[in-house]
Amino acid sequence: MLLVHPGGPFWARKDVGAWQIAKGEVEPGEREEDAARREAREELGIDIDAALQPLGELLQKGGKRVTAFACPLTFDPDKLRSITFEMEWPPRSGQKAQFPEVDAARWMETAQAEVMMLESQRPLLVRLEALLKGT
Repeated sequence: MLLVHPGGPFWARKDVGAWQIAKGEVEPGEREEDAARREAREELGIDIDAALQPLGELLQKGGKRVTAFACPLTFDPDKLRSITFEMEWPPRSGQKAQFPEVDAARWMETAQAEVMMLESQRPLLVRLEALLKGT
């Protein structure tokens, strides 16, 4: 499974339990599948032309609903190209800093992903395994 590490100061020193699927908000009028392709372009710097297989929806701990998809993909994490976001940093300094939305990507086997992945997204691993086994 390809997982990403979110960029920015909040996630900078977090590793175990911080890795996630590439994700983002669905824009008004946008289909979820189109949003998934756009997020891959923005967070990874790649275009996905393959058919997407739905993995369903889940509710993250913070209340955000995530709809996930799977597809066959060849991607070299060293070629990651993420868009950036701007925020005040350091806090209350009045200064703005830019950070990548995603600062790393990594292919992980299921056992490693179970440890490294954001806890509320771990059910996606079970769904992906079932999809791969055809059950």
